Amino acid sequence: MPFQKLGRVLAVASTLVLAGVVAGQEMPMPKPGPEHKVLEMDAGTWEATVEMSVPGAPPMVSKGTETNTIGCGGLCLISDFKGTMAGTPFHGHGTSTWDPAKKKYVGTWTDSMSAGISLGESTYDAATKMASGSMEGPDMTGKIVKSRSVVEYKDANTRVMQMFTTGPDGKEIPMMKISYTRKN
Repeated sequence: MPFQKLGRVLAVASTLVLAGVVAGQEMPMPKPGPEHKVLEMDAGTWEATVEMSVPGAPPMVSKGTETNTIGCGGLCLISDFKGTMAGTPFHGHGTSTWDPAKKKYVGTWTDSMSAGISLGESTYDAATKMASGSMEGPDMTGKIVKSRSVVEYKDANTRVMQMFTTGPDGKEIPMMKISYTRKN
């Protein structure tokens, strides 16, 4: 909590200093562009079927609901996921935005089964209607793990996200599959 308050204070102070430096000059504010339309595709409430892969066993299947809203004046997507994982209540929260300097989508994710925040980057291919990306962050033990994800937009009301990680033998293995159906 103290770090959150400090962060807000520093953000406000930086804004005020910057405003003083450019007083009298009009500053261009960021505006949503065509890249932000991709974020809008995820806006709404989605029913989710989650399949967690466990090597040598059938997938563990659970249900959840993801609610996504466009925020920050149209510049970001805010995600809130609630459900169960392995019979335990699960809550996850993420943000995504377009980074014009990187020319990639960037995001954060944290949840009730992680020991911190994961950071990710992805790209979207309009021709294939697929997003591909990577994420790095702590698992429930605090160990940093890397993953790769692919999201296929089957139509305006259906998308499927698959996540992969590296197994002990160095080969990529499926970790999770989430099938989403738009509720509204």
